[in-house]
Amino acid sequence: METTVKRIILGVTGGVAAYKAAELARLLVKRGIDAQVVMTAAAGHFVGAATFQAITSQPVYSDLWDARTANGMAHIDLSRAADLILIVPATADFLAKLAQGRADDLLSTLCLARDCPLLVAPAMNRQMWDNPATRRNIDQLADDGIVLLGPTSGPQACGETGQGRMLEPEAIVEAIDAFVQPKTMKGLKVLVTAGPTYEAIDAVRGITNRSSGKMGYAVARAAIEAGAQVTLISGPTSLTPPAVAETVAVTSAQQMLAAVEARTDEADIFIAVAAVADYYVLNPSENKIKKDAHILTLELAPNPDILANVTRLDKAPFCVGFAAESENLEEYAELKRKRKHLPLIVANDANAAIGSDEVDLILLDDAGRHVLDKADKLTQARRLIEHIAKLYNARFQ
Repeated sequence: METTVKRIILGVTGGVAAYKAAELARLLVKRGIDAQVVMTAAAGHFVGAATFQAITSQPVYSDLWDARTANGMAHIDLSRAADLILIVPATADFLAKLAQGRADDLLSTLCLARDCPLLVAPAMNRQMWDNPATRRNIDQLADDGIVLLGPTSGPQACGETGQGRMLEPEAIVEAIDAFVQPKTMKGLKVLVTAGPTYEAIDAVRGITNRSSGKMGYAVARAAIEAGAQVTLISGPTSLTPPAVAETVAVTSAQQMLAAVEARTDEADIFIAVAAVADYYVLNPSENKIKKDAHILTLELAPNPDILANVTRLDKAPFCVGFAAESENLEEYAELKRKRKHLPLIVANDANAAIGSDEVDLILLDDAGRHVLDKADKLTQARRLIEHIAKLYNARFQ
């Protein structure tokens, strides 16, 4: 089940970060989301209503007594039509209003009168964020089921640096995506491997492969979105890890094996996405091997099979493997699944999948084959996580 948001009330309050709300509105509209902006009076000191109206092609509301809605009750009419309300930025003052249940303007009133989720992206000076009063308000909002997006730490408009900086618009959009995904793995611990491994030949050369790590990182993110506590063990990539519980950076297959074995006891599900090098170099040189006219001979030995080692454990987690093949895709993938005693394996064409942003996947399990038509890797990861959750729940719950 893929969930989308069609209509958002974008509440803008009076903070310097209000200018970022305009970029956020642009991103939402670009995704086909109907963004209805509601501003506080203070927000107008930082960014104009005309800006938002031009971006969203929607009238901007700020007056509690605005009569433009169907029955003249904007705080009811606007909130009833929304899938969620998002406050960007959420100042310390507005957070206090929400915590206390105050309703003295249109935005605070429609937040109180809502019947949809409320998400807030705080933005304030670091000392305001750390103030005991703000901390109490944040705790109250969490107890009330209001979802906080951030803040993060970084440079602030006042010239100081610290916690209280609002998330960037792209990160907020990702957080919305995550929020609306079904929580099919809530409470589960998921271990994911991603990326290639690198086996040293000498101080500067090595054996690796073309895996970008994109699929593994997408799987980790999709598992987080589904409510899991995720540990990501990654070989060398240029990607920024998702906000997992733990990220472990490794280089070689032996290091990846050690990292996996140290964490499998706590894992409910193990998803082996990494493209592990099949061989490593015996006796690699500590120094750079100088080029000469002679043929260089390398002695290679097989790397450990990380997934097979995990499936052989007495109390193995629910294991999912990946099979990237350049020929006989389903035949080779199914042989791998049976050889490693896997409840599920994901088959993909190595020639088409490695390094690409979109991929076709075929899921093979005891019930047969399930084709996931071509889509971006995050979409495929979400579909995969949904399928894994169904198999896991059928087996253990």
